[in-house]
Amino acid sequence: MNDINNIQQPITSAPPQIQQIIERVLQAEKDKLYMKFPRNINDDILKIIKEEVQ
Repeated sequence: MNDINNIQQPITSAPPQIQQIIERVLQAEKDKLYMKFPRNINDDILKIIKEEVQ
């Protein structure tokens, strides 16, 4: 259990804005999992970051 806490520590200690970016990126990746050949995930991540930075 300690290993999981160590892995999640940078996420849980990040500022709320960073946590929001991480959550949105993870959701975008999950949305692509059903695809046989997922595409444009980098574009999606870039869009998420741009939206959150503004």
